[in-house]
Amino acid sequence: QVQLVESGGGLVQPGGSLRLSCAASGSIVSINAMGWYRQAPGKQRELVAGFTSGGSTNYADSVKGRFTASRDIGKNTVYLQMNSLKPEDTAVYYCNADIRSSIWDTRYYELWGQGTLVTVSS
Repeated sequence: QVQLVESGGGLVQPGGSLRLSCAASGSIVSINAMGWYRQAPGKQRELVAGFTSGGSTNYADSVKGRFTASRDIGKNTVYLQMNSLKPEDTAVYYCNADIRSSIWDTRYYELWGQGTLVTVSS
């Protein structure tokens, strides 16, 4: 069974940094796209950073210049380096991926990780 496991969340002061990781494990034939979303209390889940199948990276306007997404294709892992964190970045951060897990099935299935809490507070 394929799963996404995030790590790296925690409590940080405003202006601080955190690095999130998300590893896909299990039976994986290929991954079409991976990305990071977040959901703050009382708000809808929103895209933070995403890798497209074409290889480009999209960022939410609110994090441009502060967050950097990267990936290790060989390890099926993506990272989110978050710098200059603000209280409004407080949220549960989720990893998302479209994964093909069988050579007999060409479909990609969307998976979500369990989420990791990031709290920015003094």
